Amino acid sequence: QVQLVESGGGLVQAGGSLRLSCAASGRTFTTFAMGWFRQAPEKARELVASLGWSDGSTYYPNAVKGRFTISKDSAKNTVYLQMNSLKPEDTATYYCAVAPSGTKRFDYWGQGTQVTVSS
Repeated sequence: QVQLVESGGGLVQAGGSLRLSCAASGRTFTTFAMGWFRQAPEKARELVASLGWSDGSTYYPNAVKGRFTISKDSAKNTVYLQMNSLKPEDTATYYCAVAPSGTKRFDYWGQGTQVTVSS
């Protein structure tokens, strides 16, 4: 089994910053990618950042491009999401997920961490 534990969420004022962390443990496999998703109440879950584990390629949707940065510490099996210039619309529960090389799908998910941005 794979465990993903997120941390770093909280309450921040608009314009502020937060750094989320996601530590992976448990069953070992070759990682294809890791990603950060978010889901706000009554909205669909959306991808906000992904990172190719071997080539370091990144993807950000326009809504967060230039404000969010995904990075990793391979030695610690940890992925980070630096969020700057936060906006009230960034308020959501943030989840990290891992895609094994075998499936290339985000098969494993963390429990989520709440981010609230006040105006």
